[in-house]
Parts: sequence; structure tokens; C-alpha cells
Amino acid sequence: MDAYWHGMAGHSQFHNIMYRKGAQDAKRAKMFAKIAREITVATKIGGDDASANPRLRAALSLARENNMPKDNIERAMARAATDAAAANYDAVRYEGYGPGGITIVVETLTDNRNRTASDIRSVFTKFGGNLGETGSVAFSFKQVGSLIYKTIPGGFDKAFGVATEAGAEDVEEFEGQGEETNEQYIEITTPMETFARIREAFVKEFGSPVESGLIWKPLTSVSCSEDTKATLLKLIDMLEDNDDVQKVFHNLGSK
Repeated sequence: MDAYWHGMAGHSQFHNIMYRKGAQDAKRAKMFAKIAREITVATKIGGDDASANPRLRAALSLARENNMPKDNIERAMARAATDAAAANYDAVRYEGYGPGGITIVVETLTDNRNRTASDIRSVFTKFGGNLGETGSVAFSFKQVGSLIYKTIPGGFDKAFGVATEAGAEDVEEFEGQGEETNEQYIEITTPMETFARIREAFVKEFGSPVESGLIWKPLTSVSCSEDTKATLLKLIDMLEDNDDVQKVFHNLGSK
């Protein structure tokens, strides 16, 4: 896995993981707000029974993995019954090219498509990118499920055995970089359709992962100069700072 994604769980990636421990209060509050929005919408659409609502189940898992307070979760679910606007949120995907031709996919949850499109386009333009049409870069990605563990008893061999039995697509070990240099991680890639079932098998065996979710995995990754990479990360930071943006994916490799 040479490329990474950024999203509600903060900066996350496969070969260049950069978990932000002790994130600033403002960052954490914004992250919780985005997760809460997803919980509210998921509950509004599919009901409050997580066992029968895969979208809600995934949102609750994300909340737990990010240590979101139980009260926040309960309020978000309760809001589905009282907030009429919750039904008006649309999941909209934006695609484009960042500096150096890096392909970018942005997932949003918005109640105003015009506002969000304008905001996203402005960020791309500010950092030398271009917002494209839907489908302009998605063809170079594949939607899959991803589980990332920091420690698994039995290591790679044990993870591989569970993955094989559960029907996962791939298992890889990698070393973190940035704040996580020299930390070892294991990533399990799953078919999108069976992600929830495979995740449950891993949680039963190893406990909760440090990161999990449905992702856009690039089919190939590219490299660029350090200056271009720095500009790209600024673009992604600004996208993530937008309240409507849930996750950002791209095909920048770690080398």
C-alpha cells in the first residue's frame, strides 16, 4: 500500500501513517462533529438498530475508535428524530487533480451542494489543482474496506490466517513514518461488500483496530518532489477543515 487517505479519523495512511496523538481541541471537536453528522444521517435513513443498519454500525465503530464520548454518540442518534434537516444531507463525491497531477477523491456530506462545490473548487484552485467532473479520477481507484492494527498477538502470520479464513483480499505489514516512525502496523484489505463481516471477525479475535472504514484505494501511486508534497498536504488540510468534508483520498506514494 503506497498511498494514503485522510478523513474523519484524522491523517491516516497505509505506508506513511501519521496519527496525530494529542490532537488540538479544535481538531478533535471538528472531527467529532463530522462523525456525529454521519451518525445522525445514518440513523435518520436506516433507523437506530445498528445490527440492521450497516451505515450506522460503521459510523458507531468510527466513533468508538476515535474515543468519541458516549453522550455525544447518544445525542447524535437522538437528533435524527428531532432534526428535520438531517434528511436533507446528501453524500456527494468530488474528484480532481492536485499539484503534481496527484489524483484526489473527496467525500462530503452536505445540505447545500452549491456551497460545498464552490468551497471545494476554491481549495483546489488555491493550491494549483483542478476540480474535475464526477468520474474523472475515480476510475483509477477501487472501493475496498480497510482495517489497520498496530499490535496483533501472533503478528502477521496470525492476521494472515484470520484474513484468509474470513475472506479478506490482502494483508500487509508496514512501518509508520512521521510521528509514528519505527512503529509497525498491519493493514487488512477487504471487499467492500463483506467489510462489516470481516471487521467483526477481526474485532472478535483482536479487539478494535486503530483505523477502519470503506476507502478509495488507488490502483497505482505516484511520487513527487518534497515541495509538491508539502503543497498537496496543505490542500488536504484545508479540505479536511471544511465542515462538509468527511474523507479525502489520493494516490501519492510514500517514496
